[in-house]
Amino acid sequence: MKLSKRSEYGLRALQGLAFHYGQGPMPTRDLAENNRIPRKFLEQILLSLKYTGIVRSRRGPQGGYYLARPPEEITLGEVVRILDGPLAPISCASQTAYEPCSCPDEATCGLRRVMLRVRDAVADIMDHTTLADVVRGDIPA
Repeated sequence: MKLSKRSEYGLRALQGLAFHYGQGPMPTRDLAENNRIPRKFLEQILLSLKYTGIVRSRRGPQGGYYLARPPEEITLGEVVRILDGPLAPISCASQTAYEPCSCPDEATCGLRRVMLRVRDAVADIMDHTTLADVVRGDIPA
């Protein structure tokens, strides 16, 4: 699995917001500069995250973005699914966006069984790692 720049930048920005959780909004400019993210691209990412309830925004001179929920309640899996879609490497192994594949017998397909295990391993890690874990450096084993 390879994250898109969209997910990579989104997770880095959210890590910054988690680090500053409870201290008020962070301006997009600061988030972009601190994380070396192109500002216009970050604005698009933050709008997606706002629309899905991960972040909120405040306008004005003291405005910016902040987490809509505590960092302990936001998992990496939730964010990546919002920004990139399913975690499964192939569509017939996806739980959230399943599509049948073209193999002759999906039930006995060895490749699908391997990809199901890959999906399960990735999802297990991503769904059990929160922004708070990332900020603390306390990554579950």
